[in-house]
Amino acid sequence: MLGFGRLQVLESKLDIYEDLSKEMLDKLERAVTTISENSNKIAVVLERHENRLDESDKSDQLIIKMIEELRSENRRDHQRTSERIDKIQKKVDQNQKFVIGVTAVMTTLVTVLQVVPPVVKLLTEKRVSAIMHMDNVSLNEPFRRSVY
Repeated sequence: MLGFGRLQVLESKLDIYEDLSKEMLDKLERAVTTISENSNKIAVVLERHENRLDESDKSDQLIIKMIEELRSENRRDHQRTSERIDKIQKKVDQNQKFVIGVTAVMTTLVTVLQVVPPVVKLLTEKRVSAIMHMDNVSLNEPFRRSVY
């Protein structure tokens, strides 16, 4: 009986170990399933994240392209504006030279017109005309007086 009792104890312990093994396998299967589900969820999240990164890269490239286009357009506009400013500056310089020339001519003309009349007046003699009135005097009388 001793051998039989031991056998029963061993069988009960084996049953306990089998139950524990089944529970452990069951827990391991659930853990693997959970890990697998989480792995799938992470894969989905990573895929979405990669898609967002790809979209972000595309958006970044479009933005960079737009910035480059704006930069080149801005350079063209700046060049055109600089050319216009240069043309206007040349016209202003020409007009300034013209105004200075006209001012010089006008100043010279005014100066000459102010100086000429007094000089002409000074240089020309005034003729004083005198009329002698002689009553009953003939023109030859002084000649006659000197002769006689």
